[in-house]
Amino acid sequence: MTRLAPAARLTQYAHGGGCACKIPPGELERVVAGLTGGDDSLLVGGPDGDDAAVLRIEGARAVVSTADFFTPVVDDAYDWGRIAAANALSDVYAVGGEPLIALNLLGWPADALPVELAREVLRGGRDVAALAGCAIAGGHSIDDPEPKYGLAVTGVADPDRLLRLDAGRPGVPLTLTKPLGIGVLNARHKATGEEFPHAVATMTELNADAGRAALEHGATCATDVTGFGLLGHLYKLARASGVTAVVNASAVPYLDGAREALRDGFVPGGTRRNLSWVSPHTDFRRIAEEERLLLADAQTSGGLLVAGEIPGAPVIGELVGRGRHTLVIR
Repeated sequence: MTRLAPAARLTQYAHGGGCACKIPPGELERVVAGLTGGDDSLLVGGPDGDDAAVLRIEGARAVVSTADFFTPVVDDAYDWGRIAAANALSDVYAVGGEPLIALNLLGWPADALPVELAREVLRGGRDVAALAGCAIAGGHSIDDPEPKYGLAVTGVADPDRLLRLDAGRPGVPLTLTKPLGIGVLNARHKATGEEFPHAVATMTELNADAGRAALEHGATCATDVTGFGLLGHLYKLARASGVTAVVNASAVPYLDGAREALRDGFVPGGTRRNLSWVSPHTDFRRIAEEERLLLADAQTSGGLLVAGEIPGAPVIGELVGRGRHTLVIR
């Protein structure tokens, strides 16, 4: 906990935590149906629900735009700022872009928490953005009973070298660049105050190297794994690409303590909603309920899921021709 307010546990001011507090994916798709799109200059960002929007501009260039914010996932204000910034920047990397400039998005309960804590949140966001070579130029804040923080990020990309949801093809392996389990560990932290430095390190790690490696190795299809969990984001990718995704459950990496957190009942509501959403489209074979929940666990600032191989990252499955189910877990 920060020295500025040792009695203030930020996670206790939030009804949910991080990307686990997203609107359920099925409901969200119904809400935004028909409300996105544009002309042919909009290369990415239509009805498939891509990670960021990409717009072609003059000079064989493209501009990338995204916004992401959420409630506290940890009690340390500085760490929360770092996590939220890394998560927002990830959307740019997930489409093959590089961030240039960002604006802070801050909601703060001014009557309940000292503004010095808000400064720590903003400092954390600034420091991670600096690591990404991304300038922060002001932003917008409101008085809000529930603290929220994130970034609106603008970047650039090569319009002929993008990572898209709809570019998956049969016969391509699936690579995951960060382990799962962030959601259940954050749920345990919120309930008990127990700290998990390795989870914080994972959430604050930028996906910059993973995005560049994906492009360098010829990948054209990717997404990042956040609030809809591995299965939710993979379902969106496979559906948009018209393929079936096969996951080898035993190959999926997890953070230390994730299975124990699940065993002890620390499961975010978002994780259960994710599983409910993908289950009608998934052949789970003999995969137990506990394993299904971990695969659907709502992540915050998770890794990239790439249709292609990245050196040093585990291959967890493959894309095959479209079958009866969109997802197959074996």
